[in-house]
Amino acid sequence: MKSSAILSEDTLFADLHIHSCFSIATSRDMLPRNILEGCRRKGIRVVGSGDAFSSRWREMWEAEDGQDALVVPTAEVEDRDRVHHLILLESFDAFRDLSGLLSPSAGNLEETGRPHLRLGGEEIARAVHACDGLIGPAHAFTPWTSLYASFDSPQECYGDEPIDFLELGLSADSSYGAGIPELAGIPFLSCSDAHSPDPVRLGREFTGIRSVRLTAEGVIDAVRRGKIALNAGFFPEEGKYNRTACCRCFRQFSWEEAEGLGWRCPDDMGRIKKGVADRAARLSSGPPGERPPYLHLIPLGEIIRTARGASSPGTKGCRLLYDRFIDLFGNEIRVLIDVPVDELAELDPAVAAGVSCFRSARVRLIPGGGGKYGSFSFQGPEKQP
Repeated sequence: MKSSAILSEDTLFADLHIHSCFSIATSRDMLPRNILEGCRRKGIRVVGSGDAFSSRWREMWEAEDGQDALVVPTAEVEDRDRVHHLILLESFDAFRDLSGLLSPSAGNLEETGRPHLRLGGEEIARAVHACDGLIGPAHAFTPWTSLYASFDSPQECYGDEPIDFLELGLSADSSYGAGIPELAGIPFLSCSDAHSPDPVRLGREFTGIRSVRLTAEGVIDAVRRGKIALNAGFFPEEGKYNRTACCRCFRQFSWEEAEGLGWRCPDDMGRIKKGVADRAARLSSGPPGERPPYLHLIPLGEIIRTARGASSPGTKGCRLLYDRFIDLFGNEIRVLIDVPVDELAELDPAVAAGVSCFRSARVRLIPGGGGKYGSFSFQGPEKQP
């Protein structure tokens, strides 16, 4: 896919699923100003607010001005079946209205980042649609707290209420859902589910939305009409749950081996979790339908870490080099997909070589599973005959 198509002026990059400092296991730095600055540096023009049921979080966003990105009010909720749902509404006032509908089923709706509701998916979706919002399963294929962890089809979860989109999650790309017949015509979203504004988290996955009016209403209308230009994010193998594996020792198994073992690891009796790749393959029963292109990306911070042989992209040296790339070239997405490699090499030849490898798919992947992220390494130049 040519960079001119990716960076088309009528396409906006959106990360519609993040969390606030009020969610469990999130960074205290997950604050509106930091999120907006992170979006600017990443190249994200549209960001979900996250956690919009929280009254304190809504107030923090409403006090923010001089925004570097358009903010769309969003939230994630867990239902009585432990399925997580992503909700998009046009305004924070609409979330106040939705809170009134759902509050009898959640004791802490206004106080927590990701509330638990004593309702099923159909009841939640009905309330969201009554507020003119959109709803879809969050990280739909992961083996925990997801649609396909608990059900075999959207209808089993949502009943007569339609879903408006499906979020793929870090362990899947659009090819994983392309052969599932009941998902035909349903837009796929790629989102970071970020718990930190760190550039290796925020915007690590995003969706290109075309023909968008730069308002929350415009973004929601574009998603509703399926105006998805592309999905972008991890190679699926990098995700924590891509392969079927033990949750304790992370030993990987084939589906048939796991079934034969009763889903218990023979080494430590840990629970074996179904891998996204295996689960999606068993749900697919038809030829893959056409989907917008999926752009596999590796965060610039991870490329820098690998090029420098560092232990983490958060080391001082890695962060300083990351800042130099952003200061010189504008934002991370431009560095990853658009800036010529020879220009990158003037700043750092090793990082430029890493970018060249991933652009030309010369990446060796070690799949993750059982809760352990996968890893990657770069392959050398192809040998000439």
